[in-house]
Amino acid sequence: MGKVRIVTDSTADIPAEVRERLGIVMVPLKVLFGEETYLDALTIDGDRFYEKLTQASALPTTSQPSPQEFLDVYERLLAEDADSPIISIHLSSALSGTYQSAVIAHSMLEQDSDITLIDSKSASYGFGMRVVKAAEMAQAGESKERIIEAHDKLQRDTQLYFLVDTLEYLQKGGRIGKASALIGSILNIKPILSLDPTGVVIAVDKMRGSKKAIARIIELLKQEFGDEPVNVTMAWAQSNETGRELGELVKSQFNVQEIDWTTIGSVIGTHTGPAVSAVFMRRL
Repeated sequence: MGKVRIVTDSTADIPAEVRERLGIVMVPLKVLFGEETYLDALTIDGDRFYEKLTQASALPTTSQPSPQEFLDVYERLLAEDADSPIISIHLSSALSGTYQSAVIAHSMLEQDSDITLIDSKSASYGFGMRVVKAAEMAQAGESKERIIEAHDKLQRDTQLYFLVDTLEYLQKGGRIGKASALIGSILNIKPILSLDPTGVVIAVDKMRGSKKAIARIIELLKQEFGDEPVNVTMAWAQSNETGRELGELVKSQFNVQEIDWTTIGSVIGTHTGPAVSAVFMRRL
């Protein structure tokens, strides 16, 4: 039996150089601006996407990979080595049909295969970090069972919060009504978002102004992690003052062993807008 192969989708927001170094196979979702279709993280990068997003009169749409696209990937990997297990980790099924497409593709395979499909019940680097950990373990020759065990532990030990600077994109995407968005903008309301255990986006709190919202995120994280040693990944769509301030406070207020930065990709960014910031904190 050879090394475990790791498959994911583009919403994991794993930098290209990390995917290449660790041999992670990525199936892209699509972003559509009118008649123009782009492959997330392949034919459109973050800078170009957010530039187009701020100029667009209508919100772009997104679409999941088809079962055939997953099937092509699985068949290629099995042709390379039919005896090596595959672990395929994907965006929360509560947010997208991506995981279901992978399930259908698995059922379409005509040959016996050792493929484990995982609904991450998360989004962006909330599950991207698990994919990276799985790939690191796979490169080290760890078994499928050990990798899945580590994935599940990391899922339990991680908390994430998104801070949205404007309600405009949530309104455009149908997540809130126009009246709520208008009132929220007038009152300078900053929603703090997270995901519940089923992978559904929830509003944890709503604060007046960015500074109060940042302070509230720090308070929520303190309640869960206290002074425990943690690793942190900060993420944003584009460089912004709110994200920088949140990152600096996280470094100064917690027992941070390691901190990284990544970019929120075009599919997640479609619904959050270009001024979103996020923190992914995990205990060691």
